[in-house]
Amino acid sequence: MDPSLSTVLETAGINRTTFTVPWEPLAPGPVGEYVEVVDYDPSSDRLYHPVDLEHPYALAQDGLAPSESSPQAHQQMVYAVVMTTIKNFEMALGRKVLWGRRKTRRVDPKPGENPNEYADVLRLRIYPHALRGANAYYSPAQKALLFGYFAANEDDGIHAPQSTVFTCLSHDIVAHETTHALLDGMHRRYIEPVSPDSLAFHEAFADLVALFQHFTFPAVLRKEVAHTRGDLDKPNLLVELAQEFGRALGNHRSLRSAIGAPVDPQALASTMEPHARGSILVAAVFEAFITIYRQRSKRHVRMATGGTGVLPEGDLPAQLVDALADEAAKTAHQFLSMCIRALDYCPPAGVTFGDYLRAMITLTGIWCPEDPFGYRIALIDAFRKRGIFASGVTILSEEELAWPSMMERGEGLKWLFVMLRDKADWLRYEGDRERIQDKTNAAQAMLHKFIKKAAMNKDITRLDHFSKFCGLYLGDDPASLGIAVDKDGLPVFEVHQVRTAFRARPDGTLLNHALLTLTQRRNITLADGSSYQFRGGATLIVDLDTLTLRYCIRCPITDEARRSDSENFMMTALSADMRSKFFGDEATARNEPFAFLHGDQWNQHDHG
Repeated sequence: MDPSLSTVLETAGINRTTFTVPWEPLAPGPVGEYVEVVDYDPSSDRLYHPVDLEHPYALAQDGLAPSESSPQAHQQMVYAVVMTTIKNFEMALGRKVLWGRRKTRRVDPKPGENPNEYADVLRLRIYPHALRGANAYYSPAQKALLFGYFAANEDDGIHAPQSTVFTCLSHDIVAHETTHALLDGMHRRYIEPVSPDSLAFHEAFADLVALFQHFTFPAVLRKEVAHTRGDLDKPNLLVELAQEFGRALGNHRSLRSAIGAPVDPQALASTMEPHARGSILVAAVFEAFITIYRQRSKRHVRMATGGTGVLPEGDLPAQLVDALADEAAKTAHQFLSMCIRALDYCPPAGVTFGDYLRAMITLTGIWCPEDPFGYRIALIDAFRKRGIFASGVTILSEEELAWPSMMERGEGLKWLFVMLRDKADWLRYEGDRERIQDKTNAAQAMLHKFIKKAAMNKDITRLDHFSKFCGLYLGDDPASLGIAVDKDGLPVFEVHQVRTAFRARPDGTLLNHALLTLTQRRNITLADGSSYQFRGGATLIVDLDTLTLRYCIRCPITDEARRSDSENFMMTALSADMRSKFFGDEATARNEPFAFLHGDQWNQHDHG
């Protein structure tokens, strides 16, 4: 989990595990299909020799032995954790993951031409020793993970004086930063701080992935189940994040914890710092996890206690520890998959905690309609306790919180689905990721061309229904709304995503869905003269077997109430300097939002 646990007798025996990652040919680095580890230290101007995981010595012993002093062991560590996180995403999503595209500026754009260019990124770069400092972050500009190293606080209680702490050796930090990169590849607009939840959601989601991956460590899981007597709501290693990092900063505790904070329904309204606000979402999801784990574990406790359900004093029997650990691992895997899959059921911009709750309720309703253990009720209750509600939903029931079905209301988009059927080869994403990326780009371009043709032909009946349904504005005088026009004088819009999801449900049936994400932006000038991009659009989920629309998850570009809320947040909660870093010229030039999260503006010393 991190090197410091190997120096304590109580945890030394459980601090090593073997990551089982998908086999792939690797060049020294390692360099594979998804990632490229480049171990250059700019502070010392040194390029470390790359590890060769194809070497017989490494293969014979499942890789190099963990070592704080070996750069090659550091390279192996980041590769193993990143690939494990990628594997969990792909299993949950039912498709291969793609990294976000790299944005650059055209040297001399023509009038009406988009000044930005976008290039595909096949490999995420990883720099294990990128900077000297207590920091680590994902860089959208470089499409890279940058890890720092620093001298530990002298009175942290776990390190010798002048000890060096390497963030690349913390499972939690590596998994957290990898999740930022994966989420950016799916929803690149989520990092724009247009609401209190924007940055907080990125941080919370990355923490949740790192937390639930703890439950894949068998030795740690079994020890902590025995230590807590099956009550994982008590302090334990599984619920702590980045322990060494937090203590090395002088905090005398882990960086963050999923438990321990008092449940306060008013805290959300007064908490704006992204990490602190995100911890409220983490606590809600983790409470639901604990509730379900207890439900699933009751039968084992009853069997072990002769039906009383009251555990005797002393150590638990080994068989009961194993059974409880199995239930915890299974439940954690389900929650990890649910958290990841729910991203497909979120709006394309300005996501809120309430939107995420609706996405999880919708997903579980599709996935397991019966819900015998009460997953949906547990989620609703945990979110309610912390004051997290969905906008526009006044009845806290599963039926009201789930996104409404569009199977009947989507009849007006039949022309679009017929086009999908006729071009079905678009959606057969087979082969390596480079081919998948090419087909994705072609699908997005063809869909954009198809919609634009309808706009140019003034097919009012078809276009008006489509634009309103998808939250876009494709009418006359877009400039009055701050919407740019292209070289043909038509409102600019974007087909952000055309992907498929092929998943097997627990009952053995298959889900064969296409996800279409359409977005549009308005240039809004704030009261102080600064400007930002207000975005809207929709996520369409299409059943490819029946060519019907299952869901349309909208955030309309013409929603003036949402726009007003965004502007109020930016004018009251974000300083002019922060607005410049996220929306102004500095943001365009550097595009390092996760690095900015460490600045004095947030009074924050946590990793990004």
